[in-house]
Amino acid sequence: MRVSQFFISTLKEAPAEAELVSHKLMLRAGLIKRLGSGLYTWMPLGLRVLRKIENIVREEMNKSGAIEVLMPAIHPAELWQETGRWEVFGPQMLKIKDRHEHDFCFGPTHEEIITDIARKEIKSYRQLPLNFYQIQTKFRDEIRPRFGVMRAREFVMKDAYSFHTDEHSLMQTYQCMYGTYSRIFTRLGLKFRAVAADTGAIGGSGSHEFHVLADSGEDAIAFCPDSDYAANIELAKSLFTPQERSAPDGDIQKIVTPGKKTCAEVADFLQIPLQKTVKTLAVKADSQLFLLLLRGDHQLNELKVRKIPFLSTFQMASEEDILRETGTVPGYIGPVGLQTCVIADQAVMNMSNFVCGANEEGFHLTQVNFVRDLKLPDHVFDIRNVVLGDDSPDGKGKLEICRGIEVGHIFQLRTKYSEMMKASYLDETGQTRNMEMGCYGIGISRIVAAAIEQNHDEHGIIFPDAIAPFQLAIVPIGLQKSTLVKEAVEKLYRQLTEVRIEVLLDDRDERPGVMFADMELIGIPHRIVIGERGLKQSVIEYQGRNDEDSQTVSIDEIFSFITTKLCVS
Repeated sequence: MRVSQFFISTLKEAPAEAELVSHKLMLRAGLIKRLGSGLYTWMPLGLRVLRKIENIVREEMNKSGAIEVLMPAIHPAELWQETGRWEVFGPQMLKIKDRHEHDFCFGPTHEEIITDIARKEIKSYRQLPLNFYQIQTKFRDEIRPRFGVMRAREFVMKDAYSFHTDEHSLMQTYQCMYGTYSRIFTRLGLKFRAVAADTGAIGGSGSHEFHVLADSGEDAIAFCPDSDYAANIELAKSLFTPQERSAPDGDIQKIVTPGKKTCAEVADFLQIPLQKTVKTLAVKADSQLFLLLLRGDHQLNELKVRKIPFLSTFQMASEEDILRETGTVPGYIGPVGLQTCVIADQAVMNMSNFVCGANEEGFHLTQVNFVRDLKLPDHVFDIRNVVLGDDSPDGKGKLEICRGIEVGHIFQLRTKYSEMMKASYLDETGQTRNMEMGCYGIGISRIVAAAIEQNHDEHGIIFPDAIAPFQLAIVPIGLQKSTLVKEAVEKLYRQLTEVRIEVLLDDRDERPGVMFADMELIGIPHRIVIGERGLKQSVIEYQGRNDEDSQTVSIDEIFSFITTKLCVS
């Protein structure tokens, strides 16, 4: 492809609204153009990247035995009402009416649609298992679209849905999809990690997320470098080893702590380790107040709290609720002297001689001990986020924490949707049974941004070879002025395109610095520079996008050099 026959629209500066590196670079490189809030047009360069990702995903899904379909983007309300998700999905669902005032939505996901197909088409156990997938546009009305295509309202997704006679068959396909996803992200040239995850709004009995590792990732991942353990920090369990509590060092004391509301402020004021403080959080569930105790240096894990049956609908208590129930204001609450139900994190149970709120504004208690100064908690649960250095739940080492961008998620749905929508089959004995289901998603458009977050430098994007818009850039110096350069460029361009190497020939009448900057910005992984000076010495300059320096290659060897470099047979 010649630049003169293509369309490249690069910018020196990113628009002010761009925050993440990927958003800035995608706009600067002209991969996307903003249409409206969370809505982007994929320009020619960006679309080439998107299609390459789609092709790799499609090839691996086909190899796995999945069958491609294409379902409507607009869904009738009736199917979503069957599962109760018409209301539950909330304002993220864009609801519309047709000319007959019938309700529809722009599909945010397709569990209801595929289950409707299954219940109409699958009748016998002999037809199972089946795994259908599609690559299609979704729409979710994000309250605050941001980060470009990372969290857009309209996006491209690969979603797959499998149907089975029993859980064993489901698990076979689930493991197959786990392996398929691993191959996909490996082929895409990404550093990734699969982690155990919560099922969230999709539901089911188990799931794994696939994260591209990047410092800008929204999700924290806990993993053990000495084992295979990895989990989203929301799901990662903290391993608890009970220890005998120390004897009291002295009498409990009430200390003046003016304006010190956080554990960090109190620890700094009293010049004690943060680990010697206890934070008390007040929450409400079913109109009852509960106190949650955490070590001062630990953070509450709301997902874990919601898995406690009597706290599944909890909300943080208001300042008015706290004042009415405890007589004080947030920042000074403590468990001593209150009759409120207390739930402690496991780590708190090893603490002694700690500091907590005194239930009086401007005061804290020191040298606090269980049994002597307050009763043992009513309940003890794991309710905190794990931290760096915690013991791995599998007992095989210490946890490390990294950040990741979720690009894939697989679920064991079991019979959640088949029960609600009566998707059943006849087994070998003629008995009617609900189908077991699995669900498997990949964010196609999100992968483009995630790849850039993981692969960039101060000059621009560094696309992995497999998804770069072009494999090789040819940058001629003096193309319009030198017959020698023009002949050499045309010959090499013809040779490389004949063996189906994707070449972008920059035939613009631009300064070399402009052409170099554009090729680096858009992330083409290989570049050759052809100039009259080099040709007179029978050499051409080559540089990989990740290489610090260029190298010279003989004119006679450049074709075999490039085809070998790009593994072209």
